[in-house]
Amino acid sequence: MTIVTADRPHSDDEPAVVEEPGAAATAEEPGAAAISPASVAEAERIQQELRRHLDLEECLDGAPRLVAGVDVSYHKDSSRIVAAAVVIDLTTGAEVESAVVPGTVSFPYVPGLLAFREVPILMAALGRLGHRPEVVVCDGYGIAHPRRFGLACHLGVLTGLPTFGVAKTPFVGAYDEPGTRRGEWSALRDGDEVLGRVLRTQTDVKPVFVSVGHRTSLNQATTITLDLSRRYRLPEVIRRADFLSREALR
Repeated sequence: MTIVTADRPHSDDEPAVVEEPGAAATAEEPGAAAISPASVAEAERIQQELRRHLDLEECLDGAPRLVAGVDVSYHKDSSRIVAAAVVIDLTTGAEVESAVVPGTVSFPYVPGLLAFREVPILMAALGRLGHRPEVVVCDGYGIAHPRRFGLACHLGVLTGLPTFGVAKTPFVGAYDEPGTRRGEWSALRDGDEVLGRVLRTQTDVKPVFVSVGHRTSLNQATTITLDLSRRYRLPEVIRRADFLSREALR
């Protein structure tokens, strides 16, 4: 069994976010742009408050058609960042549209507080889309987080969209290595609590770490991840968003 601690370095919880004003949300007003805390302590408090608004029930009646992927890239030598949102038609695999938004980092990098760096600019990118996605896939974590409120949770609560996270490395929890065949998985757990799944998207390739964010079930997130990962380890919407955001930084 592999055990992961919350202070372990991990590539998916790294730099990003736009300078965008907004008052910290309260539990009564989750849409009040809870994205600009004045301190780490305030950020953690906001996470705890917003967590009360999480809906972990499956909300989609069937398989979604329009699925968005979001990602943020950072300039190595400056505070510049770029967010990209890509929409794919899951029934055909065709890209429907994309949006790219530049910005600057406005919150320090603190493990577990990635959302305060990325949510503002990701919301801006989603807001530029002409189509409303039925579900959003984040490059990062949902409830597989020390406070059970990662990037996918934060983005989902503030936008109202169904969300889940797909990460390349684990943040918290323990797991057994899944089978080697595509589609095999094992539970990511913290004690008796299931935080997500360690999912093999390609045979004999390293697994990904799937966790629900908001208004999405773990079964649903697993199925969508596999549907989006027919050729590569990572879902195509995340691969495409990563490519577009990196290109815009050049």
